Amino acid sequence: MNLDGLSIWMLSGIFIAGGVAIWISGIYLSNTVDALSKKFGLGQALGGMIVLAIVTNLPEIAITVSASLQNNIELAVGNILGGIAMQTVVLVVLDVFGLGKKASLTYKASSMQLVLEGLLVLFILIFVVMGHQLPSSLFFLRMSPAVVLIFLGWVAGLVLIDKARNGLPWQAKNSTDDDKGNNDQNSKKDAQKRSTGANVAIFLTTALVTLVAGYFLERSGDAIAKQIGMQGVIFGATILAAATSLPEVSTGLASIKLKAYTLAVSDIFGGNAFLPVLFLVATLISGKSVLPGAHKSDIYLTCLAILLTSVYVWGMIFKPKRQLLGMGIDSFIVLILYLIGVAGLFAVG
Repeated sequence: MNLDGLSIWMLSGIFIAGGVAIWISGIYLSNTVDALSKKFGLGQALGGMIVLAIVTNLPEIAITVSASLQNNIELAVGNILGGIAMQTVVLVVLDVFGLGKKASLTYKASSMQLVLEGLLVLFILIFVVMGHQLPSSLFFLRMSPAVVLIFLGWVAGLVLIDKARNGLPWQAKNSTDDDKGNNDQNSKKDAQKRSTGANVAIFLTTALVTLVAGYFLERSGDAIAKQIGMQGVIFGATILAAATSLPEVSTGLASIKLKAYTLAVSDIFGGNAFLPVLFLVATLISGKSVLPGAHKSDIYLTCLAILLTSVYVWGMIFKPKRQLLGMGIDSFIVLILYLIGVAGLFAVG
């Protein structure tokens, strides 16, 4: 849908309305996913990695499909890669506004499953960078090797993370990473008292709201950027990326309120690992090899996301207690690296 003909005030109204709708939906999504994950035995890590991560990225799915149908490959690629770094910075927001001075996020959410999820993000993003280097002529049956490997790598990663739920060979049996300590408090929440059918209905409704509101949020944001003359890649990596990260912020803060720390982090890592899988969708729909068409700025932001994720993986391992400016040391480092990285976009051709 083209919104370019609307006034800046109408576009701003659509943008704000979309953000409010996404924020409210995110609160209900977090509650219902937490309840459904327990009901079906997924655990918070896998529930956040699969269910919540995919739902909060429904706007990106809609934009990717729409852009691919219009053969707008640049928009499809930029939509997938542009927001991954910003979604990682959402963990900084959760650290500061979710926990504050209580403790650092990685200290509370530290889990071997989360380390594996972070490594899966790195694994997938490295495939993206490698796939960009392959020639577009390397294409067969409407698919390229890179997008197939990204999809298979994502599936394999989910299988291994699921296996890790039952413990790892070197891990002491009395050392558990999942969120068992939170179950008593979470069970008192309203979502736990509702029937499974009611939770599913609320989940589907809020997912639909997230999809529609997120789509209009991105469309109106893109039109605003054109009207104010802001460079597309800068706007996409900052304001628009922040706006389309609202589902993750909303669900993350709600999860932390429930003390479901693993669910909050899994939503971010899960979304970042899942987004590149959409390259397979874009390739099948457009009939073109999409990864070689990525701009230098897209690959630059992908490498920035790899850097930021690596810092949090180290944080999950070392569990820092010390804080700087109301956030964990790893979150502070991520924030500084992101600001430097965005500034570097001005130098990227």
